[in-house]
Amino acid sequence: MQTLRKILRKILFPLIAGLLLFEEWGWVPLAAVFARLARLPLWAWLERKISQLPPGGALLAFGVPMLSLLPVKLLALYLFGKGQTTLGLVLLLSAKIGGTAVMARLFQLTQPALMRLHWFARWYPHWKAWKDGVLAEVRRSAAWQAGHRIKCRAKAWWSDLRA
Repeated sequence: MQTLRKILRKILFPLIAGLLLFEEWGWVPLAAVFARLARLPLWAWLERKISQLPPGGALLAFGVPMLSLLPVKLLALYLFGKGQTTLGLVLLLSAKIGGTAVMARLFQLTQPALMRLHWFARWYPHWKAWKDGVLAEVRRSAAWQAGHRIKCRAKAWWSDLRA
């Protein structure tokens, strides 16, 4: 059983880590993009209404958009199967980026109400701790450290170029 666990971990860890890294990198900036839309009166009104929802309504407001992306992702898989890989990839990436932006903003708006749901308030800290642990393990890896050094050098080069 322990051997099976190690094998599954070696297979699944890179996939899960990649997904979590994408979410981590995209979550805050994409939520900020959607937050800027609150300058529009209709959008501000809609955000106010969402943030005032009771816990059950907040769960629906957060969950329905997440579930609505499933058919789009299945369509992308169908396109892959039909040999239209470019279209499938564009659709999948668009759904992932757009979905992350929407979900990030909706979570910001609904988190206070969601935390009033007993099961969510109990589950969320465990999820967050697990996710943070996976990300910490990724950040300790040699590949991450090398990428971080490259990024820092590129930022320094860009700053020098602009100055």
